[in-house]
Amino acid sequence: MTIIAPGIRFLDLRFQGSPQVVATGVLEGASRVALIDPGPASTLPVLREQLALGGLGLGDVEAILLTHIHLDHAGACGTILREHPGITVHVHERGAPHLINPEKLLKSATRLYGGAMDRLWGAFEPVPEANIRALAGGEVVTAGGHTLQTAYTPGHASHHLAYFDEPSRIAFVGDVAGVSLPPAHVIVPPTPPPDIDVEAWEASAEKILAWHPEALFLTHFGLKANPAIHLQELMERLRGWARLVKDLMADEPNEDARRTRFARQVGLELRRSVSDAEGLRYGLAIGLEQSYNGLERYWTKKAERAGR
Repeated sequence: MTIIAPGIRFLDLRFQGSPQVVATGVLEGASRVALIDPGPASTLPVLREQLALGGLGLGDVEAILLTHIHLDHAGACGTILREHPGITVHVHERGAPHLINPEKLLKSATRLYGGAMDRLWGAFEPVPEANIRALAGGEVVTAGGHTLQTAYTPGHASHHLAYFDEPSRIAFVGDVAGVSLPPAHVIVPPTPPPDIDVEAWEASAEKILAWHPEALFLTHFGLKANPAIHLQELMERLRGWARLVKDLMADEPNEDARRTRFARQVGLELRRSVSDAEGLRYGLAIGLEQSYNGLERYWTKKAERAGR
């Protein structure tokens, strides 16, 4: 585990055997612990192992704080709760029903990942309703010896939250601050369907900056300094990707061809900045074809709203 502030560490879940792709935040008080985004069930053995290296276990966990319910962030929750039923799970109110009954979430994810579901994510077990604290954003949460502010931060997901620890001035931002894997640190927006909203994402970035954080903690991956510069680079790339998808929708009638052209162009841009090995790790954190799908859906929904 890596210490980033007093009572705050993070651990590397080594997703699919790869380092520095998926991280879990650990808040440690005098007697209890909270996890921020415990990751998928497929990485639970690594989660246990990494906690043990820090002298901790899942039995020490009193709370799980979810930024959102996507499988790479929240997939392990139900399995952890089955073994340790006293844990409280903090999640946005829009995401809570899908933790209680994950059927719709899993159908949506299966459309994206098909036969790779189990290999990538493992089981996604339901979370008992009694264990859930549903948040709207704006609440104060006390967990693992820390008191954190919360904000509703949609754009990547309609049920996304960010958390702010004022003493350390670290904002835990899930995917709303993008993907930036060391050592390359190129910042890219994860834009899978179904909830991508560019304008909402820009507003969420402003909410985070209003906390005046000194660092951002990204699930993908780790602690990032200079939040204003980081988020500016992310927003510029998000707007650029969105413009590219809009142009492809106007110029190319075949959807598969549009998706392929997007993945090729964005992939070439990424490879100018990262090594082949780093590119493979970025591919574990963000699927470019899925990113196209999310942005195409964004433009389609936007046109539907304008036509009403």
